[in-house]
Amino acid sequence: MGKQKQAEFCPVARTLDVVGDRWSLLIVRDAFDGIRRFGEFQRNLGIARNILSDRLQKLVEAGVLEVAPASDGTAYQEYLLTARGRDLFTVVVGLRQWGEHHLYVKGEARSSLVEADSGKPVPQLVLRRRDGSALKPEETVVRKVQP
Repeated sequence: MGKQKQAEFCPVARTLDVVGDRWSLLIVRDAFDGIRRFGEFQRNLGIARNILSDRLQKLVEAGVLEVAPASDGTAYQEYLLTARGRDLFTVVVGLRQWGEHHLYVKGEARSSLVEADSGKPVPQLVLRRRDGSALKPEETVVRKVQP
């Protein structure tokens, strides 16, 4: 089985086909921050209109975003996260926390993710074993699909 065929069975590869480029993930991040309109995405990201239009269309086709009439009754449309899109929250938080840990020096200014009701920092994501203990990468194995 060739490498290309094996990629068909890899959930990571399939996920990257949907949200694996910088702009798609930043659009999803902004949607979590409450951005809904084309112009808001464009201003916040500084992205070219044609690229934004393409990525929004792909995210809608993939079921990550849905198009809805503007909530304020204007003629605009809004892009809203679907349940599938909201399921990316852990992925976005994981990327954020990895960046906080590895790409900033102590005391360097950066945005922070906090719980809305308490204002406290969101706890570090940790995968857990069934017994509740932390799960390490070396304690897992991928069961590959066999030809």
